[in-house]
Amino acid sequence: MLVLDASALASWLMPDEAGIDLAALSARHEVFAAPCLLWSEIRNILVAAERRGRIDRETVDMGIAAIDELGLVLDRSPSSAAVIALCRRHGLSGYDALYLDLALREGAAIATLDAALARAARAEGVEVA
Repeated sequence: MLVLDASALASWLMPDEAGIDLAALSARHEVFAAPCLLWSEIRNILVAAERRGRIDRETVDMGIAAIDELGLVLDRSPSSAAVIALCRRHGLSGYDALYLDLALREGAAIATLDAALARAARAEGVEVA
């Protein structure tokens, strides 16, 4: 299992970013997962990029379809105590701590371009892809 955060997924979708190689990650991980938060986060990122003229409507629609085709497993059962502890221990936002909590609970690697989340993941012994 690989936990994908919004920064990694957005970099894969944005034509002007050098992001993750999802094809290579697919070869190593059968299941992609994320907290339910990702559903809202990634759609907001794409709509905001469209509004700024960074991408067009078709790219947004194709991006959403591509995300849906990934078959992401969305987690609905974070541990409140663990999330708060991660926030406190690593200075993470509640949003970022949700991704790390999921990776820890599932014994999964995490894909992120967020430097603070990557540092916290490594400190917790989570592989960063």
